[in-house]
Amino acid sequence: MKRTYALMVSVALLLAAPGLASADPYQRPAGNQKFIEQVISRALSQRGVPFVYGGGDSNGPTRGVVRDAAVAAANPALPGAAGPVLAPATPASPGLFPGLLGLGATPAAPVAPNVVGFDASGLIVYSFAGVGVKLPRSSGEQYKVGQKVMPAQAAPGDLIFYGPEGTQSVALFVGNGQMVETTERGVAVSPVRTNGMAPYLVRIIA
Repeated sequence: MKRTYALMVSVALLLAAPGLASADPYQRPAGNQKFIEQVISRALSQRGVPFVYGGGDSNGPTRGVVRDAAVAAANPALPGAAGPVLAPATPASPGLFPGLLGLGATPAAPVAPNVVGFDASGLIVYSFAGVGVKLPRSSGEQYKVGQKVMPAQAAPGDLIFYGPEGTQSVALFVGNGQMVETTERGVAVSPVRTNGMAPYLVRIIA
């Protein structure tokens, strides 16, 4: 049963993924379109800012936190685990669709905890704060707000999530199969990848 469900989800993602690159334009009201352009511009202005776990807020990049300490604070019942702070993996091999990256990934890289920068959800908080939208600080909580959107209906400004219920990462879709995200090289524009993508995108500004 689990295998059948997993296969159905995988097929649905494979069929829907090309829509990220070629979805029909979503026509927002003129005022809202201006807000989306400001959100995207604010995210793009941070290209090259380093990745750091726990970094970023509505005002911009901040110092990060030690990952183990953050996990322990959020889950007091879990024993602490030793290890370096890690950046998210970055896709390395082309996927099944033109303009998209698929199943390959490079290993995570250690990052100094005193770096000033963004993590994935911190970048999104900063980007939307520029138009007065206050979002939750974690990607899992961001996945629960706004309007759920199928990948085939993706529009610039929608949020793309990774992991169960969006708990692993989030990126900002900017159109033409591209997204702004945090990578081990810092904030960057990357081709949208489908590996690990949550079933829905989230539209904050309709």
